[in-house]
Amino acid sequence: MTDKPIPFRVPADQDMIPTKVVAAMFSMTLLALALVAWAKLTGQPVVAVPPVADVVASRTLILKGGDAQAVKVYTRDGRLLADLPHGGFITVIQNGLQRERLKYRIPADAPINIVTYANGRLVAEDPLTGWDVELGIFGADNRAAFERLLAME
Repeated sequence: MTDKPIPFRVPADQDMIPTKVVAAMFSMTLLALALVAWAKLTGQPVVAVPPVADVVASRTLILKGGDAQAVKVYTRDGRLLADLPHGGFITVIQNGLQRERLKYRIPADAPINIVTYANGRLVAEDPLTGWDVELGIFGADNRAAFERLLAME
């Protein structure tokens, strides 16, 4: 007798995914498509969009990633603002930004704007791709990391 594992095989007369589950998935997809079409055709107002507000403060920064955790933050004129071997949330934003810029073939170290609005929103905005991320929705500690960057001289 051999010690070889017996490969798992599904009998030919047995479906991997039950037919009812597949039908439910397609039904949900069609329902979502119908709801979007109805909203567009009837002119429903856009919801879950941040309210328009005046800019209170803005700073242009350059985020340069090192390894998986490190990030360096530079001012627009190239002065090193912070060298973070464990950048935490700042590294996460830098990685997301780098990925977005890769899609558009834009240099990863181009400037980004960190903007505070009058309604309390704190947003990282990439003027080159239109990518932006609400920094406040990831928790107070993560928001504070970018607020510290705004306060640095």
